[in-house]
Amino acid sequence: MNHARVLITDYAWPDLRVEQSILGPHGVELVVAHNGDEQELKELATNVDVIITCFRRVSDEVLRAAARCRAIIRYGVGVDNIDVDTATALGMLVSNVPDYCDEEVADHALMLLLALNRRLKPLSTTVESGDLRSEAGTPWRLRDRTLGLVGYGRIGQALALRGHALGMRLLIAGIRSDPNDLPSNAGIAPNIDAVLQQSDIVSLHVPLTDQTRHLINARSLRMMKSDALFINTARGGLVDTSALLAALERGELGGAALDVTDPEPLESDHPLRKRPDVLITPHTAFHSDAAIRELARKAAERALAVINGERPPTIVNLAVLTSSALRTRDA
Repeated sequence: MNHARVLITDYAWPDLRVEQSILGPHGVELVVAHNGDEQELKELATNVDVIITCFRRVSDEVLRAAARCRAIIRYGVGVDNIDVDTATALGMLVSNVPDYCDEEVADHALMLLLALNRRLKPLSTTVESGDLRSEAGTPWRLRDRTLGLVGYGRIGQALALRGHALGMRLLIAGIRSDPNDLPSNAGIAPNIDAVLQQSDIVSLHVPLTDQTRHLINARSLRMMKSDALFINTARGGLVDTSALLAALERGELGGAALDVTDPEPLESDHPLRKRPDVLITPHTAFHSDAAIRELARKAAERALAVINGERPPTIVNLAVLTSSALRTRDA
């Protein structure tokens, strides 16, 4: 077998010591992109066995240049930055790490919920300006308010437990688990529209796909209560940014808190950045020391499995397994 090489397109932590500790002892070379633009990735991908990516786009052209690559692994859950259709057509596995930051993202969503409701941004700005008079509006008592969850995977379930602890009612669309496992104050909505119409706070927890892009748009925003709070820690593309801004400007929404945006990052002069009823954090909901170590380890272990001719524990494009184009270690 040729000397194994793994291309790292980008990473959001200080170094690659965890990845090196797992792959290095097996003689695997890490090839690390400098800026991760398409041209550089095309050049670096020509002679690697696996590509691991965080936020950089792994495009059709990059994949077609990766003549020997057998898998693309996402540092994280969503794979919308990977051209999955091309990878499948070329016989490459697409894997991800969906089980590393559930608690962190749920904590971050709860932080945004509390900060938005308690008017943290305008209150802090008031103090910084030297004016201790508050005109930020009146927060709710959260007990008995309805928290609507669109999506109920691991993160949605973790946030549900936090909302339950605060005494909030829960209304959930997108149940996949056993309904018997729901908190006692949770209800199952017949559809997303019902969650939007009945909730005081709406939090998104679904992947970005062709079907969910702009799930929150002008129509869906009009369904929400005029004082409702909206939280997105999932993917920026789930929301029509222009429609969200318009709803806020017309007073049709109480506020929004976003860890993800579309585009990402927002332009420095974007109106959403300046609104007192909007909180924006820089796509860091996943972050903690423990989560980063776990993410790096699991991504490297998936890469090593592919290099050894094994299947990683998560495969996004399962159709590739029955494809005659599937690339194997001996191909």
